Amino acid sequence: MKLAWLAFVLGAILSWGAYVPFIHEGQIALGRGPIRAFLCVGGAYFLTAVLVPVLLLLAGVEPVEFQSRGVVFATIAGVLGAAGALCVILALKLGGSPIVVAPLVFAGAPIVNALVSMAWHRPKSAPEIWFYVGMVMAAVGAALVLRYKPS
Repeated sequence: MKLAWLAFVLGAILSWGAYVPFIHEGQIALGRGPIRAFLCVGGAYFLTAVLVPVLLLLAGVEPVEFQSRGVVFATIAGVLGAAGALCVILALKLGGSPIVVAPLVFAGAPIVNALVSMAWHRPKSAPEIWFYVGMVMAAVGAALVLRYKPS
């Protein structure tokens, strides 16, 4: 049970890893309709991010209590997630291909995440050199994927 969270990490990797190719295919099938594709994403978000939590709260999985600070930050997180999805959709609409857009987004996002997290929750000590090596490796990894992508 101690490592159960890893199942959800795998779920996120699989979900987000498949997101760009699926939304690209959806856009194509909608006649290059990024706004219509984004509307479909919104409908899916409503089903999975509104109805499921409401049912879980009604089932008593956790208390139905909301603090304003939590609501504000969680809502901003939702806007950031939706904005990221919209940016991916528009990048694809404007000529980016899934094999290029996804490596840039999914290598860049962890770097931004690490920097924002460190700014928000200051580390007690300076990160080791390997932390920075890892950040460079994420960028180099994306560059290698883009350089040697299948044609």
